[in-house]
Amino acid sequence: MPLHDVGYRPWQGRRSGSLAAIFVIATTGLTLAWTSRWLRRAVFFAWSPALVFAGSFFVFEQAIDEGRLDSIRESARLGRNVDGVGILGRVIAGALGPVDDPADRHLGPEERANKARRMVWARLMLAFMRSPQAILLAIVVGLVAPTLVSRDLRVKAWLIYFTRPVGKFEYLAGKLLILGLLVASITMLPALSLWVAGVAVSPSLWVAVTTWDLPLRIIVASLALAIPTVLMALAYSSVTAESRIASFAWFATWAACWIAHTSLSTADMVRQVSDDSVASQPSVPGQFSVEEGAVPPRRANVPPRAPAEDLGETIVNFIEGLEGRGPGDGRRPNARSVRWFSRVTGVDATIDRWAWLSPYHALGVIQAWVFGIEHRWEAILPPLLSLGSVSVVSAVVLWWRVDAPARA
Repeated sequence: MPLHDVGYRPWQGRRSGSLAAIFVIATTGLTLAWTSRWLRRAVFFAWSPALVFAGSFFVFEQAIDEGRLDSIRESARLGRNVDGVGILGRVIAGALGPVDDPADRHLGPEERANKARRMVWARLMLAFMRSPQAILLAIVVGLVAPTLVSRDLRVKAWLIYFTRPVGKFEYLAGKLLILGLLVASITMLPALSLWVAGVAVSPSLWVAVTTWDLPLRIIVASLALAIPTVLMALAYSSVTAESRIASFAWFATWAACWIAHTSLSTADMVRQVSDDSVASQPSVPGQFSVEEGAVPPRRANVPPRAPAEDLGETIVNFIEGLEGRGPGDGRRPNARSVRWFSRVTGVDATIDRWAWLSPYHALGVIQAWVFGIEHRWEAILPPLLSLGSVSVVSAVVLWWRVDAPARA
């Protein structure tokens, strides 16, 4: 009776290599993620704010073309609506600086226009990538990342992955590529398209040469935004087989860190307001003085005010003072919103000493550094160390947890 070899036979074909495995894992993950309607809506809304910012580029370039830089700067400084731009006029005002800047007196009209263009474009790009895009990034990553590794752990897909010629590196690279492409689709690509739109509405295509470094800064800022967030999201997904727990941990981290940053920043602001109030108290004999512990006389026919009302008015006046405005100038209701937007766009020159606590605020400082707006190392170093630590710890956890079931 003849004997037949029914064992394993060697593969006679040509292996595709590691890149093919990474590509297959990434395309499969993107195909599964794109079935979510919420993800498609989030990506669509990520491109929508570009239309508003494109209008700002158009208004600014028209002002340069018509020689109205000083007038648009003065209108924005006074808080007026700049040709329908609205609050973005604060960005233009903060970027252009005072009308009679001594540093610009030796520059010609074309050089002044190019300098103003670079500053305004950089701040508008920073505002675009921080205000709408970073928030949408947290939502998109929270929708996709929790299931990427946890689902494989739950259904024991690692038994299929690691019995084939797919190593841990190829597996992680494929998962990282999924989130990397999604992050690029909502941060890098819209920002690059916005730069192209700005060049298109400019008086001359030579503007592309003047702002040649902005596309490079956009790419670096997108990478700075993607690396810590993607690694942290995948690390959460790798420590549990339940995607709901990973999703909750992701959103809870952003919310808790934001609340901690806001609470500590508000406490600093209230303490500074209190110190300023104590320092401004009169010390003339016979008048009210805090050191003396006296009680100020109450005026007749004036109803007593609640402490919260006094504190609220003091905080608003403090914010107006930081913005270079005096109290009672008719623009008080927008103080809080303008203050927040000024910090987002880099117009606010104060150092946020609690930015390292919150991923959103730390990423904003690093992006401001990338765009050449922030240069002070006392403001850059704490967020840089915080995000670097988060990235390293997340990468170690991810590398250790991916093949943990196979080692058990």
